[in-house]
Amino acid sequence: METPPGEDIAAESSAQRQARWRLVMGSGSEQLCGGLSHQEQQQENCLSFLYDREGHGQNVRGRNDNRSGSLDASALTVPEWINQIHELFPKSTIERLEKDALERYQLDEMVTNPDVLARAQPNQTLLKAVLRTKHLMNQDVLKAAQQLVRKAVEQLMEEMAEQVRSAFQGSVDRRHRSFLRIAKNFDVQTTLRRNLKHYDPGKRRVLVETPYFYSRVRRQVDRWQIIILVDESGSMLDSVIHSAVTAAVFYSMQMMKVHLCIFDTSVVDLTDQIVDPVETLMKVQLGGGTDIGQAVAYASTLVENPQRTIVALITDFYEGGPAGRLYAAARQLVESGVTCLGLAALDGQADPTYDEQIAAQMVKIGWHVAAMTPGELAQWVAEKVRA
Repeated sequence: METPPGEDIAAESSAQRQARWRLVMGSGSEQLCGGLSHQEQQQENCLSFLYDREGHGQNVRGRNDNRSGSLDASALTVPEWINQIHELFPKSTIERLEKDALERYQLDEMVTNPDVLARAQPNQTLLKAVLRTKHLMNQDVLKAAQQLVRKAVEQLMEEMAEQVRSAFQGSVDRRHRSFLRIAKNFDVQTTLRRNLKHYDPGKRRVLVETPYFYSRVRRQVDRWQIIILVDESGSMLDSVIHSAVTAAVFYSMQMMKVHLCIFDTSVVDLTDQIVDPVETLMKVQLGGGTDIGQAVAYASTLVENPQRTIVALITDFYEGGPAGRLYAAARQLVESGVTCLGLAALDGQADPTYDEQIAAQMVKIGWHVAAMTPGELAQWVAEKVRA
C-alpha cells in the first residue's frame, strides 16, 4: 500500500525539523532527536569544531585541549573548516559562522596574521580557503596570501602543463620537430645546421644522417580559438581554479587564441590577464546569482571564425536568469558552426553536481555536455583541432 503524498511531505518535514534540532543541541542528543545523514553529520562536525570551544577557552577544541586551529601542513584544520562550511551551509549561515569564528573565538589566523600565512605550506586546500576569505583580509595579509596562492598555482601549473602537452602530442609549435617524414614539411635550415659535423671536405657535401621536419599542426591550430566561460558561484571554486590554470597553460603554449571570462549575474573578461592565473583568481568574487545565458551571449561576440572556435562553458547549469534566453543563445552558437562544450566539473576528480534538466536541453540543442578533468579537456580539444 502506497503512502499518500501528503504524508510523505509531512514525514520529510518532520525529519528535517528533527535533524535541525539535533544540530542545534549537538552530540549527546541522539536518543532524543535521532541520527544524522552523511551531509548532516558533516555539518555537525563543522559546528562542533567551532562551538565546542565554548567554555573551554578560546582557540581550543572542546574535546581536545591539546589542539588548536593551526595552518601547519600536518593539521590544516582551519582551511578545511572554511572550505567545508562554504560547501555545506547557505550564505547567511556561513556569514554567521565566520563572524563567530573571528569575533567570539578569535579564530583569526587566516585573515589577520601574515606570519602564519608565510609559514604555511601551499596546497589546494589552503588555496581554496584563501580565496574564500580574502575579502576579510587587510592589505598586509592579502599580500602574504597572494604569495601563498602563487606558490600553490605554480605547483598546479607544473602538473597540468604536462597533461596538456601530452594531449597535444604532435600538435606543437615550430620549436618542436615532427617524426613524420613528409617532403613538404622538410626543415632545410635545421637539417643542415645539425648535420654540419658530417661535412665531407673532399666532396664538398653535407652528409645528411638525420633529416628534420616541421610539424604542420601548428599552422592549423593557430586558426583555432577557444573561449572559456567559468561560473564563479560558490560551488564552482574547484572549477574556477582549474579553469584559470588550464587557460594559462593553453596560452603559454601558444597553441590557440584563448579567451577567459568569469560570470555570475555579469560577465568579466579576464583575457588580458590570462598569462597570470594568480591575478585572475584574486579577482574572483565567489557567490551571488548566476546568469548563464548572458555569458553565452557574450561569448558569441568574441567568435572570429565559427568553424574554428570552441566555446567551453564550465558551470553547474543552475540558471538564475530566463532559461529561454540561455537556450536561444546556445542555439545561435551551434547554428553558426561553433563547437560548444558544457562542463559540469573541471577539477582533479570531476565529480559533477548539476541541473540535469537544463544540461539535457543543451544536449538537444547540439552542445556536448560532460564532466572532465583538465587533462581530459585538453585531450578533447586536441581531438577537435586535429579532426
